[in-house]
Amino acid sequence: MRALLSYSILLLVLTTGCRREGSAPNIVLIYADDLGYGDLGTYGHPTIHTPHIDALARVGVKLTAFYSAAPVCTPARAALLTGRYPIRSGVTGVFFPEDTTGLPTTEWTLAEALQSAGYQTALFGKWHLGSAPGYRPTDHGFEAFHGLLYSNDMMRPWVDTNVPLRLWRGNEPVDEYPLDQSTLTRRLTEEAVRFIQNAGDAPFFLYLPHPMPHVPVYRSGAFAGVSAGGRYGDVVEEIDWSVGEIVRTLEETGRRDNTIVIFTSDNGANVASPRFFTDDRIVQTDVGSNGPFRGNKRLTLEGGMRVPGIVSWPGRLPPGAVRTGMASAMDLFPTLLAYAGVDPAAAPNPLDGRDLGDFLANDAPSPHDYLYYFREDRLQGVRDATWKFRLCDDADSCAGEPELYNLQQDPYERFNVAADHPDLVADFLDRLTYGRTAVRPATGSR
Repeated sequence: MRALLSYSILLLVLTTGCRREGSAPNIVLIYADDLGYGDLGTYGHPTIHTPHIDALARVGVKLTAFYSAAPVCTPARAALLTGRYPIRSGVTGVFFPEDTTGLPTTEWTLAEALQSAGYQTALFGKWHLGSAPGYRPTDHGFEAFHGLLYSNDMMRPWVDTNVPLRLWRGNEPVDEYPLDQSTLTRRLTEEAVRFIQNAGDAPFFLYLPHPMPHVPVYRSGAFAGVSAGGRYGDVVEEIDWSVGEIVRTLEETGRRDNTIVIFTSDNGANVASPRFFTDDRIVQTDVGSNGPFRGNKRLTLEGGMRVPGIVSWPGRLPPGAVRTGMASAMDLFPTLLAYAGVDPAAAPNPLDGRDLGDFLANDAPSPHDYLYYFREDRLQGVRDATWKFRLCDDADSCAGEPELYNLQQDPYERFNVAADHPDLVADFLDRLTYGRTAVRPATGSR
C-alpha cells in the first residue's frame, strides 16, 4: 500500500502545474492550541497585547470567518494537514498516550506533498496525531521533529495515564523528566530559529504548533506577570514574542519576502470551565476569549470553531486586507500546494479544502458554497454565505431543535429564526442529509 501511495505522490509532483510567479516560497505555519478568536489585539482583545501578530495582520490578510474543521485538537490537526474533513480519515476523536493508532498512512499530509516537491520539512511543537511507532511526525513527512506527541495536560492528575509526558527529538524521548513546561514556548522557538538560519537553498516548510495556551498554562520567567490579561495573557504574549522572533529571523536571513507566514489556532478557547491549572495547581480564573461569539471549545457553535486566521506574504498578498468570506483551515492544503507549484487536483485522496489564492489576493468570493460543522463523527451543522443551520445532539449546547441564524445580521447566534423560515430549514435538512452521504470515511481509511 505504501509503495502504491509513493507512486501516487510521485505522480502528484510530475503533474505539477506552473507555480504562481517566481520561485517556490518558504512556508511557516504557526498553530496555537485553544487560542480563541478574541485572544489577539488585532481581533479586539482589550488587555492582551500582541504587537508582532498584529503587525503580521497589517502586512498581510486577516480572515474574520476562518474555521477549524473540528472543535477539538486531534481532528482539527488531521484536517489542517490533509485538507480533508476528519471523518474521511477516521480521526474524529482525541488520541491519548496509550492509543496504538494515529493518522492513517493512507492520508497524505501537507508535509509529504511538499517534501516530494523538494521542500525541507520540520515540526517543532505539538503533534497529537498518534504517538505509537508508525504514526509519528517522521512517518508523515517531517524530516525534523522536536516537541510533544500529544497535549501537555496528558499526565496525572488531569489524565488517567501511566505514560510520562516527554519531550521528543525525532523518534527518541529527551532525557528530561519531569518536563519543564515553563520553557516550552521559548525552546521550540529557538529550534525554529535555528532551522531557518541553517536552511539551505531548497524551500522549507516549518510547522510550529505551540502546545500553549492549552491547559495547564505555562510561561517562562521573562513573561511571568507581564500581561494585564493575567497568567493566560502572559502565555499568549510569549507566543506573540515567538512570532516576532520568527519574522525577525526571516528578515535577517533575507527570506522574508519569499516566505508565507500563517498564524491560526486549532479551535476556540476553553471558556466554559475556568479551571486553568498551573504549575502549582492553583485554579485560574483568567481564561481565553472567543470574542463576541457564543460557545467554546468542543462545541459546533461559532465560539468553538471560528478562529483567528492571518496569511502574510509581502509583495504577493495585499497588506492590511480583511476577508469576511468563509474559509477553512482545510483550505491551506490546496492553497499552499498551488503556491508551491503542485497541482492540488492530483492529490491521491479527495480534498474538501479549496484553493484560496484568488480569495486572498483579489478579494474574490469564498470558494465554498457550504461549510460543515462536525463534532466527532456527527454532522451537526452547515452554513452558507448568509445562514447557519444546526441540528445537534449535545445536551450542553442545544435541545435537539432546529437552529437557524443569519450570520450576516447575527454572527453571535443569539436569535434562532428557524420558526420564521420553514423553507430554509427544509433546504438545510436536505443539505445535512447530503453531507452525511458525501462527506464520509474513505474505504479502508483505518
